[in-house]
Amino acid sequence: MTRLLGIIRIRGYADTPWYIQDTLKMLRLPRRFNAMVYEDSPSIRGMLKIAEPYITWGELNEEGLKLLLTRLHTKIGNLKITDDILKSQLKIESYNLFVKKIMDGEIKLHKLDDYFKLPIRLHPPSGGFKGKINRPFGVKGEFGYRGEKINELIKRMV
Repeated sequence: MTRLLGIIRIRGYADTPWYIQDTLKMLRLPRRFNAMVYEDSPSIRGMLKIAEPYITWGELNEEGLKLLLTRLHTKIGNLKITDDILKSQLKIESYNLFVKKIMDGEIKLHKLDDYFKLPIRLHPPSGGFKGKINRPFGVKGEFGYRGEKINELIKRMV
């Protein structure tokens, strides 16, 4: 089972340095409250380090991934994911099997942009952010690495 990272952009584009803006484009996070799912790798970690003041990330568990996938829409018709859509487009029998294949690394979500609208659009967190968005997560802030607690933030943003 591969480690999946959930990455959410929490700050806008005003006064963003060009190199951070380029990194955010490579991560496919053009706007606030956009989310993407990537496998953990040294190249992704390097990009996360560069864009750290504008994003928050952590390891996704199965529940967090399921919540994120509920916000995923198809490219044609802007429909939510159902078993019928998965059967016709990806030849996968059920939603739970789709989630399992993503968790195991057999399917990479960021490579499915022919079928789905990516990045995943989220709402602002219900109840607001608990800290300042321009302060690191470990110091009563919001940006940067948050480990398993990314799943709690996703739950509030879906």
